[in-house]
Amino acid sequence: MLDAIAKGTAAPDESVDLQAEFEASNIDEVLGKLDRELVGLKPIKTRIREIAALLLVDRLRRKFGLTSGAPTLHMNFTGNPGTGKTTVALRMAEILHRLGYVREGHMVAVTRDDLVGQYVGHTAPKTREVIKRAMGGVLFIDEAYYLYKPENERDYGQESIEILLQCMENNRDDLVVILAGYKDKMDRFFNSNPGMRSRIAHHLDFPDYGVGELKSIAEIILAEQNYRLSEAAAKALEEYLPIRMRLPHFSNARSVRNGLDRARLRQANRLFTSRDRVLTKTDLITIEESDIRGSRVFAEGKLEGEPETKAR
Repeated sequence: MLDAIAKGTAAPDESVDLQAEFEASNIDEVLGKLDRELVGLKPIKTRIREIAALLLVDRLRRKFGLTSGAPTLHMNFTGNPGTGKTTVALRMAEILHRLGYVREGHMVAVTRDDLVGQYVGHTAPKTREVIKRAMGGVLFIDEAYYLYKPENERDYGQESIEILLQCMENNRDDLVVILAGYKDKMDRFFNSNPGMRSRIAHHLDFPDYGVGELKSIAEIILAEQNYRLSEAAAKALEEYLPIRMRLPHFSNARSVRNGLDRARLRQANRLFTSRDRVLTKTDLITIEESDIRGSRVFAEGKLEGEPETKAR
């Protein structure tokens, strides 16, 4: 029966075990990793699971000879910095590989500078070289709207876009292109490039994190680094986060990680300058309230290292 299924000649009443196929693909491992790595983002995780389910069912259909053409999997990720777009793209590459839709499952992350040249004849080889490196996996183009600069008549971004469009159409069975950037700018980009819009099947909008989610992210980051917050430090962090969110250049999880890095610096300096040089393991792993409240965000409503920044 298995040979018949493989050849697409299985009888209508013959069957395959969906659960067995799911377990054999190991995509549950990737989905679990996504849940552990990223707090919240329920709509995003739901869409990724839906795409994984579509690909798994499509693979089973092909075993019965039920072809429907390769699905279009190019995607557009919109949202502010630090909302998990790159992480989701990485996990998507793994899922595609495990289900046999791309050969290698790697991800090549680029920006405009990697694709567009500065003089005539420079853009095409740059773009094709990037595509060559990405074949068999995912090409992730961050801030993709910078590819198109209509105000500059001598800009070569349009040449790169045309090469990408051709590749997205002709190689969609071995390359998935994911564009990423701010939603309003990506909307303008698609309005100016209808050919690109028509090739994007999945549009995923990544929401900003709330205070509770950011605190959970902070706890995950600290646990990965073998640190913990004292009870008073945890309360101080709850006060820190809303203030930081109101300041310019807030980047969600990225800003939380940066803030914790500075708290670790203050903890290390506190331990180094203390009179008691005999330290316990608890001393070394605990972030105290003073390490959080030492931030200029509390004292002045400013970002450390950016004296001109003012709260909005």
